Amino acid sequence: MSFELYRRSLTPLVRAIYRLEVRGERNLPPTGRLVVAANHDSMLDPFVLAAAIPRPMRYLGKAELWRVPLLRHWLDHVEAIPVERGHSDAVAIEAALAALEADEVVGIFPEGGVAREGLWLRGAARMAIAAGAPILPVRLLGTRRAFSPGRVAFPRIAALIGEPIAVERASPTVELARELTDRVQAAVETLAT
Repeated sequence: MSFELYRRSLTPLVRAIYRLEVRGERNLPPTGRLVVAANHDSMLDPFVLAAAIPRPMRYLGKAELWRVPLLRHWLDHVEAIPVERGHSDAVAIEAALAALEADEVVGIFPEGGVAREGLWLRGAARMAIAAGAPILPVRLLGTRRAFSPGRVAFPRIAALIGEPIAVERASPTVELARELTDRVQAAVETLAT
């Protein structure tokens, strides 16, 4: 099952159950390479993001998810990219860059974990700079109320899509990646207001 087939079957379900409201759809480039960077408040977020973004997307996800047999099978079928956390994962970066070079969409949650506090991680910015891909900031609202440890509920959920941030192709230095990451984080957080 491809991601697109999965997305098409999932979208009506997510939209119906959570009365998903998507704002800013006009900001989504219809073609070309793109890094989608969203906040991460719940394990539900990839499903909501897939329902909100009507383009096939390759997600980066923590490698630990591939250790769950049924989940591993699904992740492989939707061509997700496993990332070994805690260090720079050259294999994951290479796979994501290859997807961007093929004008695909790569989805990432730069917080580095569900509801992780502090500065966002630089991976999304590094990939965007190396590939010269715009970054699309997306704010997901209500997912923590819908699904979190000890909680399953069905509140209204929203996906707010911001304007793409143009990125020039360059060598992704730590300084450039940090500056771009801070811009993306601010853009996502501003969408909530």
